[in-house]
Amino acid sequence: MNFRRFAVGAALAAGLLGAAGGAGATTEIFWWHSMAGPLGDRVVAIANKFNAQQSEYKVTPVYKGQYAESMTAAIAAYRSGNAPHILQVFEVGTATMMSAKGAIVPVYKLMAEAGEKFDPKAYIGPVAGYYSDSSGNMLSMPFNSSTVVFYYNKDAFKKAGLATDKAPATWPEVEADARKLKAAGFPCAFTTGWQSWAQLENFSAWHNVPFATKDNGLGGPEARVVFNGPLQVRHIEDLARWSKEGLFTYAGRTDEPLAKFTSGDCQMIMTSSGSYATIKATGKFDFGVGPMPYYPDVGGAPQNAIIGGASLWVMSGKTPLEYKGVAKFLAYLSSLDNQIEWHEGTGYVPITTAAYQAVEKTNFYQEKPGFDVAVKELMNKPPTDNSRGLRLGNFLQIRNVIDEQLELVWSGKEPARQALDEAVQRSNEILAKFEKTSS
Repeated sequence: MNFRRFAVGAALAAGLLGAAGGAGATTEIFWWHSMAGPLGDRVVAIANKFNAQQSEYKVTPVYKGQYAESMTAAIAAYRSGNAPHILQVFEVGTATMMSAKGAIVPVYKLMAEAGEKFDPKAYIGPVAGYYSDSSGNMLSMPFNSSTVVFYYNKDAFKKAGLATDKAPATWPEVEADARKLKAAGFPCAFTTGWQSWAQLENFSAWHNVPFATKDNGLGGPEARVVFNGPLQVRHIEDLARWSKEGLFTYAGRTDEPLAKFTSGDCQMIMTSSGSYATIKATGKFDFGVGPMPYYPDVGGAPQNAIIGGASLWVMSGKTPLEYKGVAKFLAYLSSLDNQIEWHEGTGYVPITTAAYQAVEKTNFYQEKPGFDVAVKELMNKPPTDNSRGLRLGNFLQIRNVIDEQLELVWSGKEPARQALDEAVQRSNEILAKFEKTSS
């Protein structure tokens, strides 16, 4: 999905989409997104509220399927000269979008030219860093940002004789708690959602070890993955051992394991902080939230978490009037009131420091214990070159490779070191191909 292969010049000459009519006409702004269900309803509500506050612009949100599907649809639309004004892209598509210089309008340029107030320093460090270039210029607008947290079933912990007031803080503690849960009759003690994101990407950042060269890809092109280091191998070996002993249960590559937790089958899970509302609504038990575990013998750990989720990219080929409307809408999305409402209603982290501090001054986090864990993880320490984020071409393909290799480990077909070595080799072949097609 490399935008630079598009006929950029032809697309720009193909005409303008949605230009305003005569004086007084409302300019329509199309926003393609991938938020389904209740989250999709919130997206529509955000657009409707913006539209109600002014009459110059109308933001029309359009659901285009899951993230990969929406990117495919955007490619086809761009080729035909009918791309949306705003496109929601998951974080693993960031490098692909960055390589599409003729197809996008960087957010920092858009806001400056439209005269909208925009301060990158107002955004939470790891959030802003993920979507900024090496000079600190923000290229897309953060929207639904999350990170990995640790959920546990307090009712099960109580039955197993474990303390219920806090999650296990270290990996040895997770193992000890898992053994007690198993002894108490629970067949699934621990599982994980989004295994690449949780157990390698965030694991590496949390322990301040590199996932890839070139500052995890943020330092420029030609990055290569190195997630087969001694610590990563050690961790996957531990999980493989737990799998054989019945302490760890593999339940799927993405969000499938969440159902194992909400149903009460599994008692501990690492997954997205954005799952809080789902667990609250569907789980029939009391639960707690804690930060990601770490190995206590690793100096400096824990470091800080990195984000998942998606950001909003502005597509090229529109009129100055349309771009002014886009800029106003993006400024609205980042406003204090809107960020507070989005955070409290969804579980996604507020993207600005001011929004987090405003919520912190209320009783919200006391009423919903653990809701602020994700923000605290992101802000735990100033980001390093190993923990600012990840920016790799064709990252979705790399994740698929990681998933395939980890499944060989969980099934006992390959040892951890061999599987990770093969995953690194295959991933670097993908990166090499991406460089050739994007140059």
